[in-house]
Amino acid sequence: MVQLKFELHPCCRLAGLILDILMAKYKDLAVYQPVINGVGGNLVSVQASRLSTELHKDNELGTLPPTARICISPLDAFFSKQQYAMTARVLMLVVVPGHLIFVYAIRYFKEGNASPTKIFIFFYLTAALVQVAILLYVAYVITYYFWSRKVDPDNSTIPYLTALGDFLGIMLLGITFEFLYLLGDIQLPT
Repeated sequence: MVQLKFELHPCCRLAGLILDILMAKYKDLAVYQPVINGVGGNLVSVQASRLSTELHKDNELGTLPPTARICISPLDAFFSKQQYAMTARVLMLVVVPGHLIFVYAIRYFKEGNASPTKIFIFFYLTAALVQVAILLYVAYVITYYFWSRKVDPDNSTIPYLTALGDFLGIMLLGITFEFLYLLGDIQLPT
């Protein structure tokens, strides 16, 4: 069995450090952080599992299908006629309605200080779409990479993808809050 020689700790620690800094500045960020990270992690886990299942069906661990490549264009990852691209498109379609449900649930339960504005929702959804798009592309690349290295992707890809999702989620959420602060849509606590 091949062992992976890198760890998730630096990525997780950096995400936690960034989260601490941002939460000190933006109290409402804490309400949205588990949502953006949870939705992104769950959707990319579905894609990683489907990719792994497809590889397991007809291929021996370490041997890629004849037409497969480890690195493909992002356009191919989403717009080719392959099953993985169709799944990626469906998962992307789930992002906006899924996040809207959570945003309005947060509003309904009055979590945080203010109701989300239309501009907040627009930029929040944009951040969520960017996060999931990156994760779905990376899911293809690392699943095929691990498979080619004789590492079973069922046991290895999801921890890396969810760690990356947490990092991307907090970075994109932080950028969203910073941008909205500059636009005057978010006020800092006094």
